[in-house]
Parts: sequence; C-alpha cells; structure tokens
Amino acid sequence: QVQPVESGGGLVQAGGSLTLSCAASGSIFSINAMGWSRQAPGNQRELVATINSIGRTTYADSVKGRFTISRDNARNTVSLQLNSLKPEDTAVYYCYAETRAGFRSWGQGTQVTVSS
Repeated sequence: QVQPVESGGGLVQAGGSLTLSCAASGSIFSINAMGWSRQAPGNQRELVATINSIGRTTYADSVKGRFTISRDNARNTVSLQLNSLKPEDTAVYYCYAETRAGFRSWGQGTQVTVSS
C-alpha cells in the first residue's frame, strides 16, 4: 500500500504561481508513475499531469505551458509547479502514486483557489 500526502495549496491571484508537493510513503518500491488530478465543484476529476519512473511527462491540454511536473525518486516525492494561474484552475488537487501492477493510491487533496 502506498500513501500519498499533498501539501502546498492555497489562495492566489490570477496570474500568480503555486507549488504543490506530494510525498509517498508505504510500499514505495512498487511505485511506477505518479501524477496529479484535479476536481472542481460540479465537475468530473481531470487528469492534469503525469510522470513515470524515467521522467516522461504528460499534461492536459488546459495546463500545457503553464504547469510543470517533476519527481524526486530518491525522496519519493512529486511536485507540480503552477504558473500563470487562472480562475478556472480553482479545484481540489489530488496526487496519486501508481504501482507497476497499475493500482493507484490517492492523497486526500489540497485546495487551490485562484481569485480574479
């Protein structure tokens, strides 16, 4: 079992930046990919960014060029740098860790609020 724990959310003005961090504990040897999803009120959860064990990344079209995902395998952490934030980026952001068997464990989420 892997337990991701997020930190770093908050309130920021449009155009500002935030950094989200996630630390994984537990069966960390089994982790393959890590990533971030978000969910705004009334919306479905959206996959925002992913990074695999060799650093290959993917991004949702809505955040390309503004968000950057990075990973520290030695520390079992994944970060998401959010730049040029927009009010529509307001959501609860969830970190996940995925094992080689394809099982995903989710964190509790951290709130990001972007004011206009």
